[in-house]
Amino acid sequence: MANFRHNAVQMDEIINKTIKALESGKKEIIEIAENSRRECTQLKEELEALKLQVVESLNEIENLEYELKLSRKRLLDVNRDFSRYSQEELARAYQQADDLRVKLAVKREQESYLIKRRNDLEIRIKDSLKTLEKADNLIGNVGIALQYLCSDLKDVGEQLDNLQQKQYLGLRIIEAQEEERKRVAREIHDGPAQSISNAVIKAEICEKLMEKNIADARTELQNLKKVMRDSLQEIRKIIYNLRPMALDDLGLLPTLERYVISFKETTGIDVTFKYRGIDDAIKPAISLTVFRIVQEALNNILKHAKSKTACIILEKVDKKLVIIIYDNGVGFNQESIKAANSDLSGGFGLISMKERVALLEGEISIVSEEMKGTRINIHIPLIDEGEALSNGQD
Repeated sequence: MANFRHNAVQMDEIINKTIKALESGKKEIIEIAENSRRECTQLKEELEALKLQVVESLNEIENLEYELKLSRKRLLDVNRDFSRYSQEELARAYQQADDLRVKLAVKREQESYLIKRRNDLEIRIKDSLKTLEKADNLIGNVGIALQYLCSDLKDVGEQLDNLQQKQYLGLRIIEAQEEERKRVAREIHDGPAQSISNAVIKAEICEKLMEKNIADARTELQNLKKVMRDSLQEIRKIIYNLRPMALDDLGLLPTLERYVISFKETTGIDVTFKYRGIDDAIKPAISLTVFRIVQEALNNILKHAKSKTACIILEKVDKKLVIIIYDNGVGFNQESIKAANSDLSGGFGLISMKERVALLEGEISIVSEEMKGTRINIHIPLIDEGEALSNGQD
């Protein structure tokens, strides 16, 4: 934080350029979101119509199968007592049976096409919904950034000279970030209701297929089960990344252990997690801050460090929580830290960590050299949650 040395005029100029870039990007994201929303609506309407066609096709096949059964019975009766029927009647009975077989084959082929088309539409809808969710999330984040850049960060160069103002600003940013994560988590939680509804209809179709073709029904059910499992796993992963509920239920250490294991499996980076003297008495505000700092640090290692290994150490020393995070990656020149602090085009990860540490009246130092890795040392006093909040609002 002490590295912010721009005067007010320079900082305001940077902010104005950033605002213009964000506004331009926001318009493009909104256009993407609207296109995705229109596409989703169109695809859903097409899917609903196609589902009705599938049901109608199943009913027609069922009727044709019944008619063919009667036709075969009629043909059997004619063959048994052909002397009672004329050649014309015999020919008509054979022709009727052949016509029904042809119609049934055509309808079954149409049914297969409709089912394939329905599955393709469901995949396209799922992809469009993912794009829409990402676009909406980006719009929300850009909106928050613009709000603070246009109002709370006006004349930020002068405000940064006051430590209490910086802490209060950091508190508001963190609160807004967490509220945004909760909102997105709720929306994702409610969103899959449409997918589940479609799955119910798909299950009903499978139920009808079981009376006619067990093999096809079993295949449909297996595909349905896989889709639902994959969707559930993906949703749980997104929700966990947005808001680690285990932090409230299990505490800081188990949550970090689970996150590190997941990070190792996903990225292939060998992360070692060690802790000493940590108990369960850490306040929620501190636990959440520590989790976000570790999360941000590991993301930086993944994106920039090009490191195969990393280490995280948590230790309680003299009523302070000590956090040490280091890697053996490419590192960077110390001047790049100043550039990250003074240029809003980069360094968001470092700034975020510094803001979080400063909010809890802690200290952070970053030591790095090119090709010699990076080490982050953080000291956070284990004060009461109420003290941290009151200090930020004074």
